[in-house]
Amino acid sequence: MVFPFSWILEAFEWAPLDSSPVDCFFQGLVGACGISVLCNLLRVHLFLQTYSKSETENERKRRSPSAGSSLGGQWRTTFQFWSLAVLLSLVGSRVSSLIVLEFSLRAVFAWITARADTSGRGPQLLLMQCQFSLGCALTCTLSFLQQGAVHSCFSLFLAMMLSWALAGICHGLWRHVEKLYPLHSTQRYCGKCITLLTSGHTILPFLERVVILAFAVAVVASTATVFDHFLSQKDALKFWTPLTLCYSMLLVYIQEEQHRQTGLEALLHSVVLRLGALMVLMLTMGQWSDVLHILITFLGEAVCLLPSHDLLQALLKEEEDIGLSQHEQDSRPTHKTRGSIPTILSDSTERQN
Repeated sequence: MVFPFSWILEAFEWAPLDSSPVDCFFQGLVGACGISVLCNLLRVHLFLQTYSKSETENERKRRSPSAGSSLGGQWRTTFQFWSLAVLLSLVGSRVSSLIVLEFSLRAVFAWITARADTSGRGPQLLLMQCQFSLGCALTCTLSFLQQGAVHSCFSLFLAMMLSWALAGICHGLWRHVEKLYPLHSTQRYCGKCITLLTSGHTILPFLERVVILAFAVAVVASTATVFDHFLSQKDALKFWTPLTLCYSMLLVYIQEEQHRQTGLEALLHSVVLRLGALMVLMLTMGQWSDVLHILITFLGEAVCLLPSHDLLQALLKEEEDIGLSQHEQDSRPTHKTRGSIPTILSDSTERQN
């Protein structure tokens, strides 16, 4: 008679929500708005880069990232936004903290190996990969800051409204650039397009600084959360140290594989490896609710990466252009020296005659 009741009590511990459902939903909306801001500004940056380098109108339409201006594309964007809001609200603070620390460690490895990468795709590829991790960083930071707050629901509502307004502004900017920038950039009577024409190159450095700041704050909150929930137990540090070292070696392997492979399949393969390693950690040291949250994280990563196929294609195309330009710059001195040898010989023969 006792076993069924104990099993029911353990089932209630699997509940995905850490706090009140309203607070979790507001945190999920803030995370979804942050992902929307990142994607829209990254699309604007890639569109400006593609438009400035393309020569013909057909080539610009073929190479530019586009989320789809039709009704189906708008419905797809709306479905992605609300799906991310729900998924981020379901992921607990424990798993969100681990996701933040995992991506921060992966970003450090990418920064270390960036010197050997001559393609120049490192920062942009990391920005595209950090979409769901950025949402987890925002939710984890809000959950840490709102611990014990009396009016946490009201403050989260204000944060949600501010992030909603910012996401709407960035989404409107992307729609304006996608439809009207080719016309306004030539006639130069639109303030938005003139500003982007003169200072559009600062979008990517701005995004990098903002994302670094968001993850720097989230790392502090995640470290405190992980220490309270995992490392405070007896002999937990002895068990976590070898597992963390093994996971670091796995990240090094994933980073090397990404340099060898390109495309959406390589990104999804790295997601499966990373989250599979986190699932093994949770099966050994975590709770069953953490395993459920990692499964939700799988869905969140897929919702972020699958609609970003156009961003990946534009990024790979820009990488090819950078490689071709570097190859041309390296080959120019050799062509000049080879072409100057016949002229020197002809001048010497004329002088002898």
